[in-house]
Amino acid sequence: MPTTIHPTALVEPGAQLGTDCEIMAYAVVTRHCELGDRVVVHPFAVVGGDPQYLKFDRALATGVRIGAGTVLREHVTVNRSIHAGGFTAVGENCFLMAASHVAHDGAVGDNVVFANGALLAGHVSVGDHTFFGGGAAVHQFCRIGESVMVAGHASITRDVPHFVMVAERDDVIGFNVVGLRRRGFSRTAIAELKAAFHAVYFTPGNIREVAVAALADGQYASVEARKFLAFFADGKRSFARARRAEVTVDHHGG
Repeated sequence: MPTTIHPTALVEPGAQLGTDCEIMAYAVVTRHCELGDRVVVHPFAVVGGDPQYLKFDRALATGVRIGAGTVLREHVTVNRSIHAGGFTAVGENCFLMAASHVAHDGAVGDNVVFANGALLAGHVSVGDHTFFGGGAAVHQFCRIGESVMVAGHASITRDVPHFVMVAERDDVIGFNVVGLRRRGFSRTAIAELKAAFHAVYFTPGNIREVAVAALADGQYASVEARKFLAFFADGKRSFARARRAEVTVDHHGG
């Protein structure tokens, strides 16, 4: 079906829309946008608006890219980059529920879900298949890994590694084994991830050094476990920590 634009929507000249897009009533898509195929923009969403950055030069050529199949619900805002030639990016098949926000220079992966009112500050990166609960907020420059489950109203100010669940203020509350099973991860991969998770979070010492040492010793063969450990070698922020008295490997009792 062809792309449809409601008569009351504002799509500025210069915006690039893929096939089968739908821009609903009173939505705004600025000239700074590139929308993939089958993107749906619901009423009152604003895509490609100026960043909320006091020193921003509005004359800069910057933009927003939205991947194919992504849905932006009511009042969602995705701001353009602050850097010349830069883009804020949301991947394919994402679902941003009402009033969620992606600030300038965010990099959101594929198949990511934002519940109502979830907020990303500037320069935040998010891995594929991650879920943000309602009202969750992430501090600027944080990295959120793949297949992370962020609880509703969580306050994230540190990097969150792949495959974990995080709540409250930077509290890792468990390993997201249920989510990985739903994605079809093998039992071997999940077993190694559990072992790597415990090695990092239950070994005394500097968490970055512990993870890098575990990666270097070669005992973890799966791609998934090595990816989890490698996360700790990068980044400039500190890492979300486990509440050791409460942390689990399976939120559903496994």
